[in-house]
Amino acid sequence: MIKTKTAFIYNPYWLTLGGGERYTAGVADFLIKLGWKVDIYWPRNISKSLKNRFNIDLSHANFVSEDWTFSYDLVFWVSDGSLPTSFAKKTLVHFQFPFKLSPRFTLNNFLKSHLYTFVCNSRFTKRFIDQSFRVDSRVIYPPIDTELFPVTKKTNTILYVGRFSGLTQNKNQLQLVKSFQKISPRLSGWKLIVAGGLGIGHDEKLISLLKNAAKNLPIEFVFNPDLKTLKKLYGQAKIFWSASGFGTEEFENPLKVEHFGITVVEAMSAGCVPVISNLGGHKEILDFKSGFLWDSPAELEQITLSLAKSPKILKYLSIEAQKRSKIFSTACFQNSLASIIG
Repeated sequence: MIKTKTAFIYNPYWLTLGGGERYTAGVADFLIKLGWKVDIYWPRNISKSLKNRFNIDLSHANFVSEDWTFSYDLVFWVSDGSLPTSFAKKTLVHFQFPFKLSPRFTLNNFLKSHLYTFVCNSRFTKRFIDQSFRVDSRVIYPPIDTELFPVTKKTNTILYVGRFSGLTQNKNQLQLVKSFQKISPRLSGWKLIVAGGLGIGHDEKLISLLKNAAKNLPIEFVFNPDLKTLKKLYGQAKIFWSASGFGTEEFENPLKVEHFGITVVEAMSAGCVPVISNLGGHKEILDFKSGFLWDSPAELEQITLSLAKSPKILKYLSIEAQKRSKIFSTACFQNSLASIIG
């Protein structure tokens, strides 16, 4: 009789339901589909919330309150900057944040760094983790369901999607509103939609500033959009904006820039052309024909004006963005994960 393999999943950030939680849910989902028994460390069953937020079904996982790791074949541990003590047959330590720490030379951490496998969500994150922990981590990009967001009838819409929070990255929605305010007189018939979650740490002052700056402009705010709404927004938008990390020196304060950019890829899969800040993980998403990276608001504004006046170029870039998004698909994620699980 073949013994069922077992896995223990630890993530201290489940309440935020952000990109790192999507990543973790993707790991659990893949293991369940392989026939593994999966235990998720969390005091209550949140499978319904995960299904609603990420379209990932973890109803067959067990949500447990004990973190005993002796008997598991695999531990997947999302790090908060520390390393776990695990006696599992294989331990994957995942970093979703580019922690910039002083290298740790304790014997305990030295042994862990050589016994565990380190996994990062981007080459940008890897740069800091390898330096901090003196390891050679593996990069496995987040799993993105690139078939989930179809292209629909496009409208003259610029879209941004991201949390209204400054807990980690500096999202800079206010800069986007100001840039649109500046070029709106030259973008007749165009509108800007700023969408995102009002989760833990959302900034009420920022929301007030955004609404005031958007007065009398064709700007809409969509708070806490569900999956159905996101599909509609991505499907109709022609251009996707991001100013994440703008104004931050990325190598001095890497936590404040985008570590990857899941919403960028989601938008690309729906045919949006990204015009995004030239920082952090953003630089790994685009190639020379699938979108644009900008270094100043003036550049963001000029690129956008040029695209709006060039429908044929915009259409070409839309098709290329869709093609490019496929390299970040769930299937690619699962193939990479399978190669290190063994």
